[in-house]
Amino acid sequence: MDRAMSTHASSPLKPVGLLTRTSDRAFYLFNAALSAGALAFLAYILIFRRGAGGADLRFMPPLNAALNATAATLLVAGFIAIKRRAMVVHKYLMVSAFAASALFLVGYLAYHFVHGDTKYQGTGPLRVVYFVILISHIVLSIGIVPLALTSFYFAFKGGFARHARVAKVTLPLWLYVSVTGVLIYFMLRGSPPAVP
Repeated sequence: MDRAMSTHASSPLKPVGLLTRTSDRAFYLFNAALSAGALAFLAYILIFRRGAGGADLRFMPPLNAALNATAATLLVAGFIAIKRRAMVVHKYLMVSAFAASALFLVGYLAYHFVHGDTKYQGTGPLRVVYFVILISHIVLSIGIVPLALTSFYFAFKGGFARHARVAKVTLPLWLYVSVTGVLIYFMLRGSPPAVP
């Protein structure tokens, strides 16, 4: 971003009180613990639990795809807003994108907790394309929680120069993961869950 964003004196955005008293070290420890916990829970659900029945959540995949599409749209709008120096609009759009992604994650975890993994039924070259997209989506999604939280932390603390550096990495990854999440949904559409 530009130098005008590097200090909060020239910005309409003010640091959040609690974060101004939080050390970077304390935040990094919190971020690492939260991200590791989320990843461990996801691994437990997908690798060990594999769905055990419960409430019927088959309505969740299209809702999750819509949340991913919403997050992607908000991310693009947030990028446009910051390019136009509309910092307050950017802030609200990015917080909204984070909320959409967080709701997606809750819905994704709930669905897979109950129904297990969904198997891709396609064959031939399309199967290879699906797994290339899926694997890249999974690998890159691992970094979204810690990167997004770090980006928000710097922004809400008033460190806009550091925020901009992290956001340059976070935005394209987060956008890719959101868009490929929708694509994966459409590629899986019609595939039965592992546990009906």
